[in-house]
Amino acid sequence: MTHIHDNDLALAHRLADAADAITMRHFNSRSLVIETKADRTEVTIADRDTEHAIRNMIAIERPEHGVLGEEHGVVASQSASRWIVDPIDGTSNYVRGVPIWATLIALESSGELVVGMVSAPALNRRWWAIRGGGSFADGRPIQVSKVRELHHAFLSYSEGPWADRGMRRGIDDLRGQVGRERAFGDFWQHMMVAEGAIDVAVEAIVSLWDLAAIQIVVEEAGGTFTDLGGVAQPGGGSAVSTNTLLHRDVLRTIRSE
Repeated sequence: MTHIHDNDLALAHRLADAADAITMRHFNSRSLVIETKADRTEVTIADRDTEHAIRNMIAIERPEHGVLGEEHGVVASQSASRWIVDPIDGTSNYVRGVPIWATLIALESSGELVVGMVSAPALNRRWWAIRGGGSFADGRPIQVSKVRELHHAFLSYSEGPWADRGMRRGIDDLRGQVGRERAFGDFWQHMMVAEGAIDVAVEAIVSLWDLAAIQIVVEEAGGTFTDLGGVAQPGGGSAVSTNTLLHRDVLRTIRSE
């Protein structure tokens, strides 16, 4: 089946290929310089060079499109389309030699996410989705799990300011109700929801560029993605992804205080 955004998905793969070449060249390099940004998060030349390369390719192949990236801000456009880029999601892992990090690339058109790309070259994994065309991992279709009850569910959560959000008791209650819990963190936990390996992933604080590509991959795999308020958006500052069957119970439990 042909989709209107097939050419955009093909471009997203080329962008990911270019990103992988840069990030893998710097990964585990002893000469990698690590800086701390104003928000106390880490950044490296790999982050900046990767985003710069992606922006240059978009400027050549989609000059009418806008771009929003974590490291270099916004390139405005008159077009209704923009690319949302996180050059390295999981920089803290990256700088310590932990292979759980990825480049996240999404295309938003008229306010709707239409393409998502998650490339994790150190894991030799890549996930992607196109609106109306399903989600894929390494070329094979993926779907969320069929688990219906929390006490059978596998949860992954990211530690964060749950108390500041008034949800410390709620997240602890959720952890106590599920069958199994781990803290995989970052993009990986949401990709495992999309694959059906786990059933729920939650984060208390996260940014738009961390979530745009993730949202469409989860949704096209049959899952539900919202912020903690229950709104299906990547810019809400938090994230809850589930197999859909558990979503209402997860939100109710977290917000129980």
